[in-house]
Amino acid sequence: MGFVTPGLVCGHHHLYSSLARGMPAPPHRSTSFIEILEDVWWRLDAALDLDMIYWSAALGAAEALLCGTTAIIDHHESPSCIEGSLAAIADACDMIGVRHNLAYGITDRWENNRMSSCVDGASKMTHGARLGLAENERYLTSGRPGMVGVHASFTCSDETLEAAADLARRKGVGVHIHVAEGPDDIEAGRRLENLAQDDWLLVHAVHLDRPLRGTVVHNPRSNMNNRVGYASPAAMPNAVILGTDGIGADMLEEFRLAFARHRESDLSATPDTAWSWLTHAASFFPGVQHDTVEWNHPETTDPWHVAYTPGIRAERVTIDGEIVVENGRPTKFDMQEIRQKAAEAARRLHERL
Repeated sequence: MGFVTPGLVCGHHHLYSSLARGMPAPPHRSTSFIEILEDVWWRLDAALDLDMIYWSAALGAAEALLCGTTAIIDHHESPSCIEGSLAAIADACDMIGVRHNLAYGITDRWENNRMSSCVDGASKMTHGARLGLAENERYLTSGRPGMVGVHASFTCSDETLEAAADLARRKGVGVHIHVAEGPDDIEAGRRLENLAQDDWLLVHAVHLDRPLRGTVVHNPRSNMNNRVGYASPAAMPNAVILGTDGIGADMLEEFRLAFARHRESDLSATPDTAWSWLTHAASFFPGVQHDTVEWNHPETTDPWHVAYTPGIRAERVTIDGEIVVENGRPTKFDMQEIRQKAAEAARRLHERL
């Protein structure tokens, strides 16, 4: 029996989405993935300010920690508030005590406060994309762990994609990018195949039509929520890790869903495959192997048990030898205060929407 594991890792998060709960309904009912982006997420990220960014990250990181997730790879976008946004997220994660790797999602879809749902690859890099590039460079130069973020190839010019890849090479990091999540990004493979490197994070890859270098981040709950299809990660030659795409950071729950979705497509699938996706993310944070999570279930190291056992919760969590959760409660911060501050920020955000 085993009830102690290393800390878990969320391989792809959008911490700013923590404030989306209860947001006003979009202007009309979305009937496609691109309309979900236009009507919900791109309206929300454009309304963020630094205070909202900080408290959304604090809430998301706190909830992650209470689920035994001690490290988060985050992909951020706030086109009206770019400069300093990554530092705000890092400060919030540091306050909570969670390890982090951050990136700002460069995009050409915003120019002169006007949004374009699809960007011509032959167009010039926009001022907004240059600001996003500068935010990534500023943050990486500060020495904090991160990557170069790109929203997705269908909202970027070729010039922007090449500039992001060049910055990543110069800084010795990978690129963190959404790849072929929906049919609108079907050209991603062709546009990225000469740029992608082994240290890239390829998020979603549902409609990817060719192999690309990099690690694939599988987000089963989000893919189902947006009805973009099944990525079939087990059939890919890439290493695979699990992310949530901003729907919390309960990685045991994401593992269960990843297994169930895999099993639906292949009856011979076992939980061991999804468990390998869950645990491989630790390669991005070597320190999590020294973090410990004590669970309230005695078989938490057995994928078969975890796949079919509801209600498994973290009882004690240590990071770098420090107890940060005891009896299921945080020791470094007041969860009620975090929720209150986040609720205040959410109210302001929702008023803007």
